[in-house]
Amino acid sequence: MSDDAVQHAIRELVLANRILAREDVIDDFGHVSLRHPTNPSRYFLSRSRSPVAVTADDIMEFTLEGDPIDQRGRRMYSERAIHGAIYMARPDVMSVIHHHARPVLPFTVTKLQLRPIFHMGSVMGATVPLWDSQDEFGDTNMLVDDLAKGHSLAKALGNNRSVLLARHGACNVGTSLRAAVFTAVYMKANAEMVLASLPHAPITYLTPGETEKTAAMLLSDMPLARAWDYWLTRAGFSGL
Repeated sequence: MSDDAVQHAIRELVLANRILAREDVIDDFGHVSLRHPTNPSRYFLSRSRSPVAVTADDIMEFTLEGDPIDQRGRRMYSERAIHGAIYMARPDVMSVIHHHARPVLPFTVTKLQLRPIFHMGSVMGATVPLWDSQDEFGDTNMLVDDLAKGHSLAKALGNNRSVLLARHGACNVGTSLRAAVFTAVYMKANAEMVLASLPHAPITYLTPGETEKTAAMLLSDMPLARAWDYWLTRAGFSGL
């Protein structure tokens, strides 16, 4: 059963990479991880490769500190500290996504807050904090490439499902891989709608109560399964 669970997790993680690439959430440098299904002190993440090209052979197992279990000479993402630090801080989190979705980036370089504007956007949460590496680390290469930065980012995330990285991108988390993917996809869509609406009139955002109740509904099994089937088909994996 353990081997079956691991193989299923790896397969789902490969599909998540392909889906997020197809939906223009993850570009050539983003990444998505999945906590080990039977060992919560480990997680799976691809070797350093563009997500659109990830296969099962690319998936590596890591400790939460970011040490590879079986590297075999494969290059690793330098920002894997994002994943390990969040898993350490949040036992409830089963998947972490880091991306640079272009519609989200304006909210990382302005004072404009990213808040839910339509019901599907509720999944990113009523609060999307902004983490700025300058506050603790000054000038850096902008990467979260060690655990000190990872822990700082995880602290900013807190109990939320989303966090922005100033002048960089965003992270989304979920209690399952599919929930994290759903959150990332609709964070991007929500950001697009905010930017499209701003020139026309003041925006009416979801209330905190609407956000909470709608997100709870959307992140339940049926909507997640329906969305996953849709994304699989768009990514060319119909019937899986």
